[in-house]
Parts: sequence; structure tokens; C-alpha cells
Amino acid sequence: MGLSRAESRGRAGMMAFDPAVALHATEPPEARGLRRDEVRLLVSHLDGRLEHRRFYELPQVLRAGDLLVVNTSGTLAASLQAERADGTRVELHISTELPGHLWTVELRQLGPVASKPLQTAAAGETVRLPADGRATLLAPYPFGGRLLATSRLWAAALELPMPVVDYLAQYGSPIRYEYVPQAWPIDDYQTIFATEMGSAEMPSAGRPFTRELVAALRASGVGIAPLVLHTGVSSPEHHEPPYEERYRVPHETAERINEAHAAGRTVIAVGTTVVRALETVTDEHGIVHPGAGWTDLVIAPDDELHAIDGLVTGLHEPHATHVSMIRAIARRAGGRGAAVIDRAYREAIEHGYLWHEFGDAHLILPEVRR
Repeated sequence: MGLSRAESRGRAGMMAFDPAVALHATEPPEARGLRRDEVRLLVSHLDGRLEHRRFYELPQVLRAGDLLVVNTSGTLAASLQAERADGTRVELHISTELPGHLWTVELRQLGPVASKPLQTAAAGETVRLPADGRATLLAPYPFGGRLLATSRLWAAALELPMPVVDYLAQYGSPIRYEYVPQAWPIDDYQTIFATEMGSAEMPSAGRPFTRELVAALRASGVGIAPLVLHTGVSSPEHHEPPYEERYRVPHETAERINEAHAAGRTVIAVGTTVVRALETVTDEHGIVHPGAGWTDLVIAPDDELHAIDGLVTGLHEPHATHVSMIRAIARRAGGRGAAVIDRAYREAIEHGYLWHEFGDAHLILPEVRR
């Protein structure tokens, strides 16, 4: 296939792998003639086994009593056309709502395919938005003590003629990066679980689920519990860790997770956003508590996870923070777990699995399942 793959190991202990441009999912699977749940599913059992399946086969892999925890945040059309004071056209990406109704935003320069980070913005700058809207950059985010510092993200005040969610629905478009050369409608960036709008980018681990698949999972005895974490903008160009994101873990969801653990059942997070929210509200004894707020938690490879046993996720570049989280899950099985994940990524590349939000899926299951 002409794919390159470095055989050295990175700082996180995982193989430094290169999925190559050919493996980037450049369009939704529906544009390739597939249903959402027909994307491929790589199943990594931390006891050493790997399976190559399709996502609609998930009920055959999971067991009665397993609990899936899903993110019900809906994706905003968070990219806006904007204009600087000198008339230069740019894009403004709306990210995360902060206390006091301020927002983190990213100003980006236009490119031939998609926009790229812009490093010449300054505190105090105001850009014009559609329908006489305005966004004023207040301070670099996170603030390091110097207003004059350069920054990718900014704390900003938005002056809009209507609420932010309504404004973006009318004037915005989905955020996309260079690996997706064509614009797609916002419906292609929604999961079936979405009930509350608020994510700058799709919580993409939930995308392959269909209503038919959910019905089949429930019929097989698999439970589904919701929470909300509104994702901010990612940083595919710089691989920065995520900043504070707003979350809410309901009382009923916390209760169901605790009951599942007490019964020896497997709790599986659908997406790294779910892991981030749950580990924020889980104490050192492994008890999950209801909670809401903003989390700045970043999972390191050596961290011990308490809230979840398995993970449904996509495939990620080696520098992404998602990979650190996967390493933290794998470490429960010791060296064997790390070897399984390394082999899974090798096989994903060799079998042509597709990366990113429109790509294929990866299910990681614990070493011991009752």
C-alpha cells in the first residue's frame, strides 16, 4: 500500500506509527455507500486477541449486563466567516463557553482546502461576523500573564443578534480540517445520541451507532447511560492537550455505573470525552459521583482509571492525547495490554482502517470479563 511506519517507540511507550494520508477518512461513510454502522470495528481484547469486524456486529461482541456510557452533546456549526479590521477574510471557530458567558475561540486564516491557525491576532482585536455580529479577543487562553502574547486560542466576548446556538445554526458551518477537503452538512456531524447542542466538534465515537443498532444492543441486554461533555476545538496541527470543557454527569448515570461495577459488569465509555467526564467525578475508591462544571483533566499513560473498563473510540495519531488515554486503559493488563494495542495499530494500518471522525472504530475490552 506504500504506507510508512516507524518502528521506534515514542515517549508514551506506543509504536510511532504513520497512518499515511491514504488512510485519512475524507468523507462520511454514507458517501462511500455504507451505513453508519457498516464502518469497520477493530476489537482489541487485552487478553491478547484481536478481531476484525463491522460495527453493526457490536451486539455479538458485548455481553448482557455490559453498560455503554454515551455523550449526548450535539455538534454546533461552530465555524463562522469573519473579517478583520483591514478587510482580511478569516474564519472564527467557536469553542467552549466559559463562566460569565465568554467563549474560547480560534481565529484561522483561509487556505486552499481548509483554514489554518492564525498567529497574528492580538488582545483587543474585534472581528466582524455575519448579521452585524462581532467577536472581541480579550486575552490569550489560557492566560499566562501577558496580554501581548501570541496565542492559538482566545477568551472572547461575542456580540450577536440572537443566542449563540441559534446564531451558529443560521450562519455557521461545521468545523473541518484539511483531511476533509469537501464541506458536509451539519447532520453528518451529529450522533444519534445528541440531545443538547454544545460541542465545537463531533463526539465522533458515537457516530457509527444507528437506532437499529441501539435497539439490538438493548435487546441483547446491553445498557446505555448518558452524560454530556461539550467538546472544544481540537488541535490537529499542534497536538495540544484539550483545555477546560463543560460536562454534566447525571445522578442516574453515576448510580448505574456504580451498580455495574458492584455486580462485576463491564463499563464501556463511548469516546474519550466520556472517560474525561467520568474520571473527573470518580473518587479514589472508584465511586462515580454526579457532577457538573468544567474539567481540565488530561489522562496520562501512567494514570490509573477508576470509572471505566473499556472504550469505543476511533483511530488516532501517536501524538494525540487520545492515545495516552488508550495507554492508560491498556496498562491494566501490564505489558500484554501495551503489546495488544501496538499490534492493533499495526494491523489497523496494514488492513487500511480509516482515521478521524468519519473513519473506522476501535473497541478495547478488558483482560478479564465476567
